[in-house]
Amino acid sequence: MDHKLDLSFQNKKRPSPGSVLISDPFLDEDFFRRSVILICNHDDEGSFGLVLNNYLNIDLHELEETFPDIQARISVGGPVDTEHLFFIHLFGDQVEASTQIKDNMYFGGDFDQLKELISQDPDGRSKVRFFLGYSGWAKEQLRNELGENSWIVANNITEQEIFDTYNDELWRTCLEKQGERFKAISKFPLNPNDN
Repeated sequence: MDHKLDLSFQNKKRPSPGSVLISDPFLDEDFFRRSVILICNHDDEGSFGLVLNNYLNIDLHELEETFPDIQARISVGGPVDTEHLFFIHLFGDQVEASTQIKDNMYFGGDFDQLKELISQDPDGRSKVRFFLGYSGWAKEQLRNELGENSWIVANNITEQEIFDTYNDELWRTCLEKQGERFKAISKFPLNPNDN
């Protein structure tokens, strides 16, 4: 019986809104190294998403004083449009002008309504995440990167994992969930010389 471990990174899954891109363990690109990106939109014209595990050392209340002080940890969503604040939430269509990503997960919408909902809901802080900037791909760009095995597409990352801003091991957690062949490489050091 052959017990060889399959270490290929070939992408068999295709991205869709709500899926996650996990960077290849050996991706040597400063911004996206060991990143996890939530895909918010993916169609024939291109794709955009938000990096879930690249945090800033500032609190939301420092950027937006009128927002309830919920101790929200902000992520750098990507290298595009970094002077603007973006958000995802689980308030459904209670926030007007939101775009559904999947199930009860939405992108953007009326910021004042969001503030009001969080003021009224003691658990509101766990239903929203904030990002400065986003990650974008032009037409065919993401497909090409997937063909180069730069990303692993995952559809088994939970809402709880996506909205948890205190899991500093998200990349490893997500990679390990993709099966045995990824568990070993999830433990590789960032710098192979550290091994």
